[in-house]
Amino acid sequence: MNEQTLVSKVWNYAHVLRDEGVSYGDYVGQISFLLFLKMDEERTKLLGEPSLIPADYQWETLRTKSGETLDIHYKAALAALSKRTDFVGTLFLKAESKIDDPAKLQRLVSLIDGEVWMGVNVDVKGTIYEGLLERNAGEVKSGAGQYFTPRALIQATVQVVDPQPGKTVCDPACGTGGFLLAAYEHMKTSEAARDRKVNERLRRETFRGYDIVPEVVRLCAMNLYLHGVGGETSPVIAADALLTKPAESWDIVLANPPFGKRQSFRIVNDEGGIDTERQDYVREDFTVTTGNKQLNFLQHIMSVLGPGGSAAVVLPDGVLSAMGAGEMLRHRLFTEFNFHTLLRLPTGIFYKQGVKANVLFFQRAPAGEGVATEALWIYDFRTNQRFTLRQRPLKRADLDDFVAAYRSGRQHERVESERFRRFAYEDLAKRDKLNLDIFWLKDDGHVDPDSLPPPDEVAAEIVENLELALEKFRNVAAALAPVPTE
Repeated sequence: MNEQTLVSKVWNYAHVLRDEGVSYGDYVGQISFLLFLKMDEERTKLLGEPSLIPADYQWETLRTKSGETLDIHYKAALAALSKRTDFVGTLFLKAESKIDDPAKLQRLVSLIDGEVWMGVNVDVKGTIYEGLLERNAGEVKSGAGQYFTPRALIQATVQVVDPQPGKTVCDPACGTGGFLLAAYEHMKTSEAARDRKVNERLRRETFRGYDIVPEVVRLCAMNLYLHGVGGETSPVIAADALLTKPAESWDIVLANPPFGKRQSFRIVNDEGGIDTERQDYVREDFTVTTGNKQLNFLQHIMSVLGPGGSAAVVLPDGVLSAMGAGEMLRHRLFTEFNFHTLLRLPTGIFYKQGVKANVLFFQRAPAGEGVATEALWIYDFRTNQRFTLRQRPLKRADLDDFVAAYRSGRQHERVESERFRRFAYEDLAKRDKLNLDIFWLKDDGHVDPDSLPPPDEVAAEIVENLELALEKFRNVAAALAPVPTE
């Protein structure tokens, strides 16, 4: 049975739950729990390896039960496994049964029991699960698209960054693990990875992911597990990576932080109404204090990047032109890092409509005086490019020209082309507010409705600009205030 047939077969299991009101995301979660338990049994029987699951909750105990007894036992198994602190505990993090009908649970157990999953190649199992995640992201109702980066973009990004065995890789907003897995797939093909010890370290000690959403962390952990990544401890952690200054640094950071509004939270005021307050992260290693989610992730990545470390980060257009905090961080990016490449992405490639994004490539420079960046190369992959999620999805081949122009490992050999241009830092520094929202190709005039930003983002940007202006007026007022006399 080929990969696509298996993906379709597993996805069609969802029809068992279609009357249960189970969301697509919850369905993939339930499938993850059951698949892991089934494969654990197969590992024990076929490979002679010790089970990772206590005897009371192994697959056999589900297969031999039915009705309410099965329902109670399944819920007890999820509760027990979710309390563990190892990799298994992450796979079952805050796990709950979303299947109310015991007959449908039994049907799902029976369907999964009918396949020998360990007989499927690791790469194929991983591809199957990736297929499920992509289908889940594509369902409008699931809302999972915000955690799913186009795989073609991930593959091209990883290829030019070119991570090698021995380097550590982190994604502080890992979603379902696309960047981490693409880095693993790239690194394991190297000559060095043929060494058993190097390969073992690659799988167990190389990767770290963070995400704030427990359900997404579970999906990422399962995705990594099916690709053979991980050890006794989980490579993915359920946590807000922005809360505290990290204790460790990383050689490579790959990330697509969540797009959206400024960070805020709701509180009940004294009158019983609801107030919204901005959530700022105050960290000693942050240059600026802001409620802008993307700017905070950029600051965080600057902090966790080790000496000589490289980063590739997907960020919206606002980061290139935002005043105040945005301008300060752009100056820091040029000064402390070699901010060498900017890939301007087309619209229509993300599940969230209206997203205008870019990939920023930079490397931590040795400590010293002056500006670390000599020039920024900008590749315009947006102007006159038309992509949609279904009719014309982005493919890896669409990025071939960018990959070739990037000259990974040979950046001194770069040459300008119609879409790829070099901008000296001294010229960029003369631009108002160090604005990097730069285009030079003539647009054909076609206006894509999907390229327009959502109203909430426009409103948020207006609010931020007004707040910055108000702060400047406060400073002016303070400067004009009369000095008290004694």
